[in-house]
Amino acid sequence: MDKEEIENKNIEKWVNLEYIAEYLSVSKDTIRLWLKDGKLPIHRAGKRYKFKISEVDEWLREGKIARD
Repeated sequence: MDKEEIENKNIEKWVNLEYIAEYLSVSKDTIRLWLKDGKLPIHRAGKRYKFKISEVDEWLREGKIARD
């Protein structure tokens, strides 16, 4: 395996809203509510939401996803 192949394996993939909902064990509606309230790190790809699990994990550790 060459250096480029190793680097490509370390690239974190983008995931969608459905994946994040399952990952966090909450409903898609809860994810949408958190997005509306600005409680989740998000990236837009057209009309689709994209997430990096590492960013979501960091927000969880910082306690930014909390009920008001």
